[in-house]
Amino acid sequence: MSFRPRTQRGSATLFAVAVLGLLMLVGAALGVVAAMVHAHRVAQAAADLAALAGAEAGARGGDACSSASAIASANGAILDSCAATGLELRVQVTVRGPRWLGQRHDLAAQARAGPA
Repeated sequence: MSFRPRTQRGSATLFAVAVLGLLMLVGAALGVVAAMVHAHRVAQAAADLAALAGAEAGARGGDACSSASAIASANGAILDSCAATGLELRVQVTVRGPRWLGQRHDLAAQARAGPA
C-alpha cells in the first residue's frame, strides 16, 4: 500500500525536465566560455606573430605594418593598430568571437616586438 498523496503524481517528471534544461543551459554557457578562451588565445598568437614579423621586416628596411597586417590576416585576425617607433613595433589585433544570445563578442590582443 502506498502512502504518498495522489496530488504529487508526476512531479518527478517536471523536476527531471527542469534539471535537464538547467544542465543544457550550463553546458551551452560553458561551451561559449571555452570558445571565448580559444578566440582570445588565437588573437594573442596572431598579435605576437604579427609583431614579430613586422619588427623583422622593419629591421630589414621594409614596411613593418604591411608585413604585420599580412601575418595577422593569415592567422585569422584583423590588424586594428600598428605603431613603429625605431626598432620597436606595437600592434593590436581583433578576432571574431563566438555568438551568445544573438550577440557577437570580438576579442582583442596587443603585442610588442623589438629589442629588450
